Amino acid sequence: MMNVAVIGSGTMGNGIAHVFAQHGFPVSLIDINQPALDKALATISKNLDRQVAKGTLSDTAKTDTLGRLTTFTSVAEGVKNADLVVEAATENVELKLNIFRELDQHAPPRPSWRPTPPQSPSPKLRPLPGAPLRLLVCTS
Repeated sequence: MMNVAVIGSGTMGNGIAHVFAQHGFPVSLIDINQPALDKALATISKNLDRQVAKGTLSDTAKTDTLGRLTTFTSVAEGVKNADLVVEAATENVELKLNIFRELDQHAPPRPSWRPTPPQSPSPKLRPLPGAPLRLLVCTS
């Protein structure tokens, strides 16, 4: 089973984590702010409740989905078993570069990193010197 790590628990991050967990993937949701992680889990639970109320999801599936989510305030801990890392942090180039540096240090050699910028990626997000090329940019 592919283990997914999502960095950033805001609107985009918690939505990405929700979808992966609902479709059977173990998800590590990572944010430096524990209250933000708590809010993300509450949002995911509320969204799952809405699906249950509409009849598109069973109570068991909701419980299973929530059981596949684990939160971390440390990138190192959250990505240590990741096969796929989705970066969905605040749109701040310095923050993203710091996250990528941490991923270089702590992510296993196998993961692909998927940042999710809202527009064309900044040229500043090109691979860091000496870093293996593991970055794929996904935009909508």
